[in-house]
Amino acid sequence: MHTIDLIIFFVYLIAMLGVGFFFMRRNKTPDDYYVGGRKLKAGHIGLSVVATDVGGGFSIGLGGLGFLMGLSGSWLLFSGLVGAWLSAVILIPKVSRLARERNFLTFPQFLEHAFNKKVALFAGIITAIGYIGFTSSQILAGAKLASSTFPALSMDTALLVMGTIAIVYTAIGGLKAVIYTDTVQWIVLMGGLLFVALPFAYFKIGGIEIITSTLKPDFLSLTAISWSQIVNWLFTIVPIWFIGMTLYQRIYAAKDTKTAQRGWLIAGLFEYPLMAFLGVTLGMFARVAFESGIITNYAIADIDAEMGLPILLRTILPAGLMGIVLSAYFSAIMSTADSCLMAASGNILTDVFKLHNKRHNLRYSQLITLLIGILALFIALKVTSVLDLMLHSYSFMVSGMFIPVVAALSARKPNPEAALAAMLIGGGTTLILIIFDIKLAFGLDANIAGIAASGITYLIENFISRLQKNDSIIPNN
Repeated sequence: MHTIDLIIFFVYLIAMLGVGFFFMRRNKTPDDYYVGGRKLKAGHIGLSVVATDVGGGFSIGLGGLGFLMGLSGSWLLFSGLVGAWLSAVILIPKVSRLARERNFLTFPQFLEHAFNKKVALFAGIITAIGYIGFTSSQILAGAKLASSTFPALSMDTALLVMGTIAIVYTAIGGLKAVIYTDTVQWIVLMGGLLFVALPFAYFKIGGIEIITSTLKPDFLSLTAISWSQIVNWLFTIVPIWFIGMTLYQRIYAAKDTKTAQRGWLIAGLFEYPLMAFLGVTLGMFARVAFESGIITNYAIADIDAEMGLPILLRTILPAGLMGIVLSAYFSAIMSTADSCLMAASGNILTDVFKLHNKRHNLRYSQLITLLIGILALFIALKVTSVLDLMLHSYSFMVSGMFIPVVAALSARKPNPEAALAAMLIGGGTTLILIIFDIKLAFGLDANIAGIAASGITYLIENFISRLQKNDSIIPNN
């Protein structure tokens, strides 16, 4: 890698850390640290949402999908568009109003309002676990990018470097720093991929004639995908828009309900079609480069699909531009890693240990964020697939939390006992299926069984509770 690329990249990293230190001096309370003062505008909210949701994991993961299956991989982020717009219409009006009235900091506080403190406690634990896993996936994405860009850098060393930068930046900055840097980071990502990586890769591999002659027809089709895969993505990603702690923090941070809704509409459009097709197209270009012999030092059967695009970019981009694209990818990774770390930290500080009203609560926030980051880094050292880790983290949270949120939004009198049982059974079902690698019929994902189990559990427990209540008010003769 050329010296100019290293300079560009390290200037970017120093700038991001500088922003974190800048806002560290301005954060005075957990309200500043976790919800940015509740005065942010739609543009910053929308770009921060899409930067957090898509981020480095999906940037690397989408490239891997394009490498493996072509344009059909774009359906992954179509589910993000559906989830964003549904939650803008159904979730935000109710949650935004309550958040302003009661000064919510976290997602489980909304559930505490709807149910009780015990439900909020278990929700805090479940979502913290899920976001720790998701943070690990972002650190792993950064390490894969770094190790493929710097061949002399081992994966473990790259993990330690990436993890340290993400953890330090997050622990000191707070949500306002995260959201403002997300705006810049998303612009850097889109500019780097759309105006640098895409045209250079297209012309380097030989244009449309080489693409169509090298790839199988399925790679250029939107229908070369099974119905079960689309169902899996919908059931994994759409519900996260209703239970994601990072998303609730941004609802709370918006200055009003309409601002949050506009931000969500912006985020949905950036996810699909823009990022969806950009990511898988670049992954396809990497596949063409390997199959056509432009890249010759790797056997295509042995290469990790998620490494294909970073290797392509390292191979084709001239000095200076590689530094820009590398910074773009790290922008995406940082924008998700910091948000997920803060989500897990907020859950543990507020919902598990109840330290948000204590003296020195800001220092507790930073310390908890640091410790969670170290745990996430340790997990990242033990896994290999960015996309699998992300989707499993999503699945665990979705299957445990989605049904209680639906009940909180729709039921006249949400049942806390039923919600707690649904959380435990739903999350436990998915966890067991994943740990023991139990396959479902038609290739359906484990979280579908978890959501189904959670829904059935809620209905049964709610029905039993009503029967017991009716029995208790019937007078004995």
